[in-house]
Amino acid sequence: MLIPVCRLADLPRGEAYRLESDPPVAVFHTDDGEVFAIDDTCTHQDASLADGWLEGCEVECPLHASRFDLRTGSVDAPPAKLPVRTHQVVVEDGMIRLRLSDAAPNLPPGAAGRTVGENA
Repeated sequence: MLIPVCRLADLPRGEAYRLESDPPVAVFHTDDGEVFAIDDTCTHQDASLADGWLEGCEVECPLHASRFDLRTGSVDAPPAKLPVRTHQVVVEDGMIRLRLSDAAPNLPPGAAGRTVGENA
């Protein structure tokens, strides 16, 4: 199932949009025009990656500067050790839509959230 996020025109290049799902998802529109979606919560500590700094295909967590690859979810700089989930992005008719991963999220200790499908 595809979840509508927003119009591509409403998400400027170099910006992020936080989708209030459970757990939240960050959608990034890179300076090169690509669109990626990852879990919004840093795996090290409860911080929004949508509030981080986007550079190329990486986002830097605003709390402790861990960096995550938007293409793979892998962590490229400590203190985070676990990757974030990536989600499939479909852009059609000017709309950004997501297909959420069914893998379990890597949430930091104390972060609110549940796995996809739980209590649904």
